Amino acid sequence: QVQLVESGGGLVQAGGSLKLSCAASGRAFSTYSMGWFRQVPGKEREFVAGVGSDESTYYTNSVKGRFTISRDNAKNTVYLQMDSLKPEDTAVYYCARGLTRWVGRMSREYDYWGQGTQVTVSS
Repeated sequence: QVQLVESGGGLVQAGGSLKLSCAASGRAFSTYSMGWFRQVPGKEREFVAGVGSDESTYYTNSVKGRFTISRDNAKNTVYLQMDSLKPEDTAVYYCARGLTRWVGRMSREYDYWGQGTQVTVSS
């Protein structure tokens, strides 16, 4: 069984930064892609960023140049550095493990999910 535990969310002013962490249990962490999604009430969960087993990275257009995803396989941890935050970035952020080594942009391409961490950006 794989468990994912996010941390690092909080309240920040617009223009500020936060760094989310997601610690994973289980084996073979390095062989799977990892992703970050976010969700606001009444909307579908949205892909934010993903990192493949080869450390290739992908971002949704609205966060390109502001967010950076990375992974530390020695620590079984994936990170999301969020800079220049905007009020529209406010959401619950989830990390997830991909079904394969390649990054997918759809929720159905991920099998294990964390509990989520709230990010609130004030204007």
